[in-house]
Amino acid sequence: MISKSDIEKLFERQLRRIGDDRLRDLVAEIWTEGCRRGNWQNPDELENMPFTLLTDSRGVSFIEHTIAVTEGAVALAESQMKTYREMPYRVDMDRLVAGGLLHDVGKLLEIEKDGRGGYRKSLNGRCTRHPISGAILAAEMGADEHLLNTIACHAKEGEGRPQVLETVFIHQADYATFDPLVLLEKNNLIQ
Repeated sequence: MISKSDIEKLFERQLRRIGDDRLRDLVAEIWTEGCRRGNWQNPDELENMPFTLLTDSRGVSFIEHTIAVTEGAVALAESQMKTYREMPYRVDMDRLVAGGLLHDVGKLLEIEKDGRGGYRKSLNGRCTRHPISGAILAAEMGADEHLLNTIACHAKEGEGRPQVLETVFIHQADYATFDPLVLLEKNNLIQ
């Protein structure tokens, strides 16, 4: 079974960026519970799992994607903070990092091994997309409404909905990692 310390090792650099000890622990606990509910047994399974079933992930793993989205969202926020003379809004960096790490936590419930060395949508995944199942999991574990917004509204479920600022950065970083692969699969990525 995947332990909290396993999760802390996978995301060590990102978790260190969260200043609030309680929030840092909560993120690791939500991941650990998601792994338990999704029947993920060891960190290697997570590092081999594709981050999406919607297009060829070209070997990009679920863990790599989660880190890339988190770091990308942070970079977007930091670039504005460094460039704008005066920030028009306040970025909660703890929430941004926590939301980046948790944005796809519902995929632990949405994706399962298919028994033949591949992956497929689980029953949970066929019934409820990962933004919703992830938000439900995080809510059950005690996440606040702002963090739930970063999970529930980071994808198409958030279109046209009110969003906390951190959700916007996470959404943009997420699509920046997904859209090029879709374009590549459709032979529409100009290189």
